[in-house]
Amino acid sequence: MGGKNKQRTKGNVRPSSSGRAAEVLTREGGVIPGFVGFDSTVTELSYVPAVHGAEDIDNLVDADFRLVLRKLSKRDVVTRLKAVQDFGSMCQERDAEEVKGVLPYWPRIYCKISVDHDRRIREATQQAFEQLVLKVRRSLAPFLKSLMGHWILSQCDTYTPAASAACQAFQAAFSPTKQPEALSFCKDEILNVLQDILLKETADTLSDTQSVTEEEREAKYVRMLTSSLLGVKRLLFLLLQDDRRALEQRLAHLVNSGKFWKYSKHKTPQVRGAFFEMMCALCEFTPELVRSEAARLCPAVLLSIEDTDPLVLPPVWEAVLHVVSTIPDCWTHVNAKKGFLPKLWVLLKEGGKGMAKALHPNLMPLLSKLPQEVTDPTVDFYTTFFTSVIQGLSSERAVTSPSESAVIVTSAVECLRYCIVHNTEEEQGHKKIRTMLISQQLLPLLEKALGNPSLQNGPLFLLVTEMLVSWEKRASLRSNGEANDSKDVFQGLLADFWEGLGLLFVRCVDNEEADPQALEGIATLLQVMRYPERIKRKHIQKKKSVNICFSKPEDNEKTEVEGDGVDKPVQTMSELVNEKAFGSPQTQHFEDVVCQLAQLCLVHVNENNSERHLVFLSLLLRSFHTQRVFSTLVELDEKISKDGEQRDELNIKNPAMQFLLERVVVWLSEKGRRDTEHLVEMVFSSLYCCSWQETTRILNHITTMDLHWGIVLQIIQRACVDPETLKSCRDWLKGSVLGEQLLGLTEELCKVGHSSSSTSWMLISIVLSQHHNNEPLIGEVYMEKILEKLHATLSETKSLSDAGNMEPLISFICDVASTFFSSVQDCLLLLSAEELLLTVFQLTAQDQTHTHLSDSLLDKLRKVCIAGVQSLVQHSEDEVKEGGFLHSAALWVTNQLLTVSMDIKSLQVLVLAVESLVETIISDCDQDSPFLVQFFSLLTPSQTEWTRIRQALPPQWVKTPLLASRHRGICEKPSMDIWKFRVSTWLPAHLCACALLGRVTRTVAVIVHDQKEAEYPSHLPNLKYTVSELLYALQWCKEVEYSPTIVSAYHSLLTDWGLSDGLHSHVPMKDLLKTLYSRSVEDGGLWSLTLENYIHTNKLAATGSATVRKLYGSADSLFPVSPSKLSTLQVLCPTMTKQDRDALITLATAGIINWQENDNVYGCLAVLLCCLKANTQVEEEVVQAILATVMEWRNSKDDWFLFGSDLSTATAEQLNLTVEMMRFLSWLVTHCPTVLGGSQWDFLLCSMLAWLETASENVSSLWNPWVQLFMCENAALIVKLNQFFTSSLPDEKEKLPAELAGEWTDFFVEGIYNLLLPLPIKITEAFTEPDDPVFPLAVLQSAGVALTYVPVQQLKQNSLPPRFIADQNTNLPEPLQTLLNTFCPLLLFKARPLQITVYHLLEKVMPQLPECDGEGDNNKSDDDRDEPCLSPPASLMAILTTCEELCDSILAGIQVGEFAVVQPLSVEYSCILGYLLAWKLLLTFFKSSPSHLRAHYAQYLKRSCSLNKLLLHLFKLMPENPIYPGQGAETKETKTFFTESLSLCVDNSKSVEWELPHLACSVYYCTVQDLPAMVRLWWNSQEKRVSAAVEKFTIKYVSPVLSAQEISSVHASTQLFDSMTVKARSAAREVIATYSVDDIFIELVIQLPPNYPLGSITVESGRRVGVAVQQWRNWMLQLSTYLTHQNGSIMEGLALWKNNVDKRFEGIEDCMICFSVIHGSNYSLPKKACRTCKKKFHSACLYKWFTSSNKSTCPLCRETFF
Repeated sequence: MGGKNKQRTKGNVRPSSSGRAAEVLTREGGVIPGFVGFDSTVTELSYVPAVHGAEDIDNLVDADFRLVLRKLSKRDVVTRLKAVQDFGSMCQERDAEEVKGVLPYWPRIYCKISVDHDRRIREATQQAFEQLVLKVRRSLAPFLKSLMGHWILSQCDTYTPAASAACQAFQAAFSPTKQPEALSFCKDEILNVLQDILLKETADTLSDTQSVTEEEREAKYVRMLTSSLLGVKRLLFLLLQDDRRALEQRLAHLVNSGKFWKYSKHKTPQVRGAFFEMMCALCEFTPELVRSEAARLCPAVLLSIEDTDPLVLPPVWEAVLHVVSTIPDCWTHVNAKKGFLPKLWVLLKEGGKGMAKALHPNLMPLLSKLPQEVTDPTVDFYTTFFTSVIQGLSSERAVTSPSESAVIVTSAVECLRYCIVHNTEEEQGHKKIRTMLISQQLLPLLEKALGNPSLQNGPLFLLVTEMLVSWEKRASLRSNGEANDSKDVFQGLLADFWEGLGLLFVRCVDNEEADPQALEGIATLLQVMRYPERIKRKHIQKKKSVNICFSKPEDNEKTEVEGDGVDKPVQTMSELVNEKAFGSPQTQHFEDVVCQLAQLCLVHVNENNSERHLVFLSLLLRSFHTQRVFSTLVELDEKISKDGEQRDELNIKNPAMQFLLERVVVWLSEKGRRDTEHLVEMVFSSLYCCSWQETTRILNHITTMDLHWGIVLQIIQRACVDPETLKSCRDWLKGSVLGEQLLGLTEELCKVGHSSSSTSWMLISIVLSQHHNNEPLIGEVYMEKILEKLHATLSETKSLSDAGNMEPLISFICDVASTFFSSVQDCLLLLSAEELLLTVFQLTAQDQTHTHLSDSLLDKLRKVCIAGVQSLVQHSEDEVKEGGFLHSAALWVTNQLLTVSMDIKSLQVLVLAVESLVETIISDCDQDSPFLVQFFSLLTPSQTEWTRIRQALPPQWVKTPLLASRHRGICEKPSMDIWKFRVSTWLPAHLCACALLGRVTRTVAVIVHDQKEAEYPSHLPNLKYTVSELLYALQWCKEVEYSPTIVSAYHSLLTDWGLSDGLHSHVPMKDLLKTLYSRSVEDGGLWSLTLENYIHTNKLAATGSATVRKLYGSADSLFPVSPSKLSTLQVLCPTMTKQDRDALITLATAGIINWQENDNVYGCLAVLLCCLKANTQVEEEVVQAILATVMEWRNSKDDWFLFGSDLSTATAEQLNLTVEMMRFLSWLVTHCPTVLGGSQWDFLLCSMLAWLETASENVSSLWNPWVQLFMCENAALIVKLNQFFTSSLPDEKEKLPAELAGEWTDFFVEGIYNLLLPLPIKITEAFTEPDDPVFPLAVLQSAGVALTYVPVQQLKQNSLPPRFIADQNTNLPEPLQTLLNTFCPLLLFKARPLQITVYHLLEKVMPQLPECDGEGDNNKSDDDRDEPCLSPPASLMAILTTCEELCDSILAGIQVGEFAVVQPLSVEYSCILGYLLAWKLLLTFFKSSPSHLRAHYAQYLKRSCSLNKLLLHLFKLMPENPIYPGQGAETKETKTFFTESLSLCVDNSKSVEWELPHLACSVYYCTVQDLPAMVRLWWNSQEKRVSAAVEKFTIKYVSPVLSAQEISSVHASTQLFDSMTVKARSAAREVIATYSVDDIFIELVIQLPPNYPLGSITVESGRRVGVAVQQWRNWMLQLSTYLTHQNGSIMEGLALWKNNVDKRFEGIEDCMICFSVIHGSNYSLPKKACRTCKKKFHSACLYKWFTSSNKSTCPLCRETFF
């Protein structure tokens, strides 16, 4: 009760388990009642018990077998099928003894599943049985009798694969000699099974009526019946004769049954067919039994001939022949005249009802066996017979099927021949029969065929010809020395036939409107008679075999076919005739008829100019070009013209030549004649009767007659039809007359602008491409000249600037060349042909900008090239010969690669051309052919050339890995020019060669893999070197950072071609690794980086460290360290074992300590650093010793340290040594600071400072990458020291020298930053162009990181050279103003590290600047003026204005809300980055200002409109969906650029793509946070589209974050107010302030809107006690006004409000203009009093009142204000 999801019975908590149920039964009862094994008493298929308890069975059958056998009884088809398959595989896999245990139970199972309804199960059963048989062998013997019946049944299964599998199992079990014995042993049992099925079983007894549908039951029954009938046949066939006799009695019982005979009329064709097949077997193997049952057998077989079912008819007719042969008195049991023959006539008239192929070959054997009483009266019988057969040709099936028609025709003619041969007596009866057969059957059949193309193309004409030849032979017209009694009879027959045929022909031809179809039919018949061998060769494959053979040669043809002739080998008609020599009819009648027809035609041509008769004459002469025919034609002409005496003597001697010159040539030269093919045919018919000299003379004459070139083309085509004609025309074809004419034609055609016809080009194509016996058609001299002319014409296109007008000409040349290459076998043995092909290839392999060819023409040229290469590969020896096409092409390609400057397009075209060439070679030759190997070898540069082009690669690649510390290299002659790598439009030769060879390799690999599933295309030579070079090229591209553009385009091209992985998977890893390692050890440099990349790509550090270790063996092998070995060691160090690294440290330490004896201290130090970088543990003593040695060098080798040196003169080796010392000291600071003593720290810090001083003095030498490296490593050491002193642990500090920290702070920090601060300025002054390749960006980055650690105090007291700007208003101290003036302009410098560095420096001083503005407006005189404004630092505002203008132009075309994608690190990027950083600084400055100053600064921004522009720019720079990149799918809350803080790192280049959008979001967030009122004002002033976009974005991404922060800042605020408490509710976005003094109690509720800060903050009243309503409203208005119009936080607004209230309670009155005690922007108290009313006002409020009202009166009392 399967089904996982079904509802289980209540209370049943566990799923059902048959195993558990069996356990319970065993446990409770001890035995298993009712569970049995395979027992004869059980009717259904049982299985072996699944549990213990039945030990006798369990011990024999394996548990797995038990499970499978149990599944075999399941109802589900798929389960049974799977079980059978499992059983088969288990039989194959298990031991023989285990399998033998199954044998007792197998027969019962086999007998059931071998006749299963599902055919797949039946097939699988036989396959499983075969495996069982193969395993158990002889152990099967005891079970044979119970198996064999169904085994024989299975061998006759109607599903062929199942039957085949059963036969295979049978053959596996028994050898051919043993098979009869085995069957003899089981014959009774087999027959029992077969008889039971045939006589007892029914559809319902064979299948379960409950579980099987009626349709399936019936199908199985029919299948079993068919198999049983065929099984009897197979049994008889396989048994020996004695066993067959022994079975006769049993078979008699079967045959006596009435039910058995009903099978001949069974409704299913399968059963009927099988029944008749069994009848055949009975006739053949048990003739006595058959004769005894003749009374039932003969009617059953002979009266079933009308059964035309395809399954039944063949066996029925085989049975008919067996019956008439085996049972002599068969016709006594059947009425032939009433029963048999009428059915036969109907069948024949209908053409066998589509079964002619099976029926008609049996007719002649049947005729030979029909007795006299059946055929009387003979003439009527034969008339009816042949009329019926010929009428069958008109049946629908025969008309539509040529093969059916051919069989009927063959049968009719054979039967006719047979009848004539058996009626050759002189008596009247025989004569009548012969006359009837010729006049009433044969001639009408031929007449019918003349108008019927289907019959013409069939075998009829050939069969008639063979018959005539046979008659001639009997009429003794052929001298074969045989005596023949019926000579006169056959002579008469021939005369009658030819007479009738002649009359028939004349009737058709002598007619002005003769039917062309009939004329063609006559010509075809005569042609077949003339040349039967030709037609016979065509028909030999089509002809159907005849199941008969004559027992003796044809001289004895009268004898009847013997009975045993039926089963002799099949013979074709040619063997039937059995003549020594076969030929055409040789009677005089034949030629007479032809001459008569030829004369008739000529008369009609002369009199009526009849074209159809001319065509017919041509067809006649094609077959009958004899002197007699030509003489007849000439004689007729003479009679007509009557002026024969004037003819040339020579012509009269040869009538053919006379006819040709006088008639045919005249017809040819007639103007306006369209169809000349039959005339050309006539020319050649005449030439058959001419000598070689005459032929040459006539053809030369025709050539010079100025005929249309199309006629010459037809003549040449006709001359090439057969070798004999070609031989006779050889002198003409090879001669100078034709050659010169063709050469002239070629020159004419090759003239540019000549209007050429396709016929002329076809003529040139034919004479070039037709080769016979490996000889050219025309003279080789002329062929070479024609090819040279074509080659010259094609070559001209390479030099012409515009090939447009040559397009048609080149197109024609392409067509000619294509035909020539594809049809001439050895065409490329000609030098001119190879040159032509090479030119074609060169045209396809060059860019169209050079060749000026159209796409379609290039396509044609490519096809020509492919055809030429195919011809070359197929027809030449297996080698690339020197000077040949492939050799020249390879050399030309290599030359292009190595010497010609190529751009991307040129390379692409060249590679695709070579790829096409290689694909053609592969597709047309064997994989192991040396063609490909040799061609690839020629394409591949030699090792010397590889080295040359590799060294020619620009050396700028060194810079990136050197500065990234991935490579320790040197440069022999460093000069600034080397590093000024200017953008080039040409690719280096090495890159071109790698691309081409890589693409070829990949093409070969892909095709070979598809064909062979090969792992590596190892047949390509030196593949590992090619792949190595490709990996080298890819590494070079990577190290030059895909710059300039052409290198980037090149890399994209390689990616598109599938070469970006370097094809390393196509070479065994060990081979490639070894090659890369050896190159790395020999040459170092980029090879080492290539090796590193290969190790990284293949993850060899983790998985293949042993493989890598095998390369170097032991660490000792890499010492002494050369530069190349050092590069290799640096790469291998991370993959080395700890032991190897320890050994290297030991060797390196020894080399350093013994430095006086070691000339390679740098190498040892570098190896030490490599090992230390790989986290190798080193003992403190070793570190101390090395440091002591380095300090010793300070005294004895001062020049090694380069203190105070001119670095422009220092070599790369000197700089490298100093750099290694810096790296060592950096490592000490990071890993072993506590090991160092005071003097060592002094040495370290002093060295660092001295190096920094040296660096700052050598800024001009920074074009040199090694000087850059010097500065970078020095800056890295400073960073490490800063990190150490700022974040070292207390425990570490205790272990340091006591005075160290003080010295660092008091002395070294100042020293460092006094030198480091001016460094960026010096660099930008020395290198003004940031895009210059020598620009020291890496130094700026390293120095920038170090500068971020500068203390603020150091910036405030900097020692930068003073820099001031005229008319600059400033309150800042000089150092700070200098700092701003120096660094602010650098915010716009196009170098990201510098921009970020300047930002970090200025950000540190920004909070210090507002205090310099002091009280702002208050320190000035209290004059009456507008709201005061104060400018932020002027330097910053100046740079902001510049950036603003630039951004305006950059973002001009982009709408608000659209996202402007900016290319990282471009000029636009730098401008926008500088702009946003300047704003970020300004906002920092604004935020750190006190409230009263902030209002002044805000007023300035408002007037300058800078903020408005910023906001518009921001909404073009912020992405529509500011999702933070790199989030996993499992993140609960989506991170955005607003929720994540922006980290502006100087050296962070990874996230540079998202830096600008993130920075824009950060600036917007700071803006709405610090200047909410100004943003709100801007938003309200925007048009609807902009304001909607801004609001939507802000609500979605900014407001939730900002509101939450505002609320949390209230929570987190440490500001305490007397008599006021503040609380916040984050969920409701509101802040509640409660103010209480004495009896007064006030509560305010401040509500943030959803679109905060764009929407106004609402201030609502809570509870209030002791305050007047008017006063309360005033205070509410004050707070609301502040929060809406001032740029402060909620806490600042509350503080201001509280001060107002406090002052009010202190007795200070409100200003009666603004109704506030404290002024909203400058926070002043009311001071200006009216002399009249004594009320006080704010000065700012009064100024505004006076200017807006244009009066100078008091606002309250209206008196003049003094």
